[in-house]
Amino acid sequence: MSGQIFSGNEVVTGKVAANDAVASEAAERVEAPWRRFVAEFASSRLALFGLALFVTLALAAIFAPWIVPQNPYDLAQLDILDGQLPPGSESMTGYTYLLGSDDQGRDMLSAIVYGLRISLIVGGVSVVIALFIGGGLGLLAAYFGGAVDSVIMRIVDIQLSFPAILVALILLAIFGNGVDKVILALVIVQWAYYARTVRGTALVERRKEYMEAAACLALSHRRIVFGHLLPNCLPPLIVVATVQIAQAIALEATLSFLGVGVPITEPSLGLLIANGFEYMMSGRYWISFFPGVALVLAIVSINLVGDQLRDVLNPRLKA
Repeated sequence: MSGQIFSGNEVVTGKVAANDAVASEAAERVEAPWRRFVAEFASSRLALFGLALFVTLALAAIFAPWIVPQNPYDLAQLDILDGQLPPGSESMTGYTYLLGSDDQGRDMLSAIVYGLRISLIVGGVSVVIALFIGGGLGLLAAYFGGAVDSVIMRIVDIQLSFPAILVALILLAIFGNGVDKVILALVIVQWAYYARTVRGTALVERRKEYMEAAACLALSHRRIVFGHLLPNCLPPLIVVATVQIAQAIALEATLSFLGVGVPITEPSLGLLIANGFEYMMSGRYWISFFPGVALVLAIVSINLVGDQLRDVLNPRLKA
């Protein structure tokens, strides 16, 4: 009798252990994609360095009012007598300019951090808006096809046939200077890249069985496009968006350097470089050099992250 009871306990214990094993395996299957993504991304030290560098720059830009000693936009804090001081110089009030000052008496460290904030805001906001517009149009073109596809893609072809810098210059010549004007110009310049990327991916996904099953279930077009098609188009879209942030920042810096970007009262990194360009040959290198270094670091950090995301999210590169 006791042997039978012991045997029954073993059976119950075995079932409990089996259920726990099944539950743990199911949990692992749910978490496996994210764990695999993190592990593959972390396999590149350059990508981790780029991510850490970008996060550091972004945090510095976000908390700029609390970490830098001067607000370069406040004219009351500027003293023209402190203009063009070399790095390490002291002002008349005893303040040390670690990276020197520009011709207006701005502390270069403060100006760079604030300028980085504008560059990141312009690049990030323009990419997000262009992603929504271009991604949505690309999905519509791939899903409906026919005349809708032809009209949208012909507009995309026309857009991409012109150099981005030329289109942006023409638009800003019409709109005028301003952060919002620069963002609008960059959105118009960039949306076509997302439309073409999403359309190419969506055409491949549209031929798969899960799309046929969704159509047979008589689901609405909205649910099929945004509930089934869009999630499977996100990986290449994320990669393109990451790379485009760096390109948007570089394009904004170019426009500001040419004097058609942000206003002089809110200098971005490109405008800071332009302000010190005329002093380069006279030995006052720091006015342009340090903003240029900050711009390079921001672009390189984003590109390092984007390159690794491309390798991780593109299954063709894993073969």
